[in-house]
Amino acid sequence: QVHVVESGGGSVQPGGSLTLSCAASGLTDNRSPMGWHRQAPGEERELVASITSSDSTFYIDRVKGRFTISRQEDKNTIRLQMNNLKPNDTAVYYCRATDLNVRRNYWGQGTQVTVYS
Repeated sequence: QVHVVESGGGSVQPGGSLTLSCAASGLTDNRSPMGWHRQAPGEERELVASITSSDSTFYIDRVKGRFTISRQEDKNTIRLQMNNLKPNDTAVYYCRATDLNVRRNYWGQGTQVTVYS
């Protein structure tokens, strides 16, 4: 059984920093593609950053230079370091793990990030 568990999040003022962590277990590969998505109230869920099996990374333009996604050691644990946070970064952040062998995405329960003025 696959489990995806996020931690971190919280409330900060603009310009502040937060770190999100995600651990996925039960996948068939210990270096699966993973990513962070977010969903603000009234909006669709969007991809924020992703990391491939070979640790190539992708960021949407709005977070480039501020967010960093990384994999911890040789396993399905990732972090999202978020710096210089802005009010429009406020959303529920979801971790996604992709099992390529079974062609399925697995999601965490989400963690709230609030950037208040």
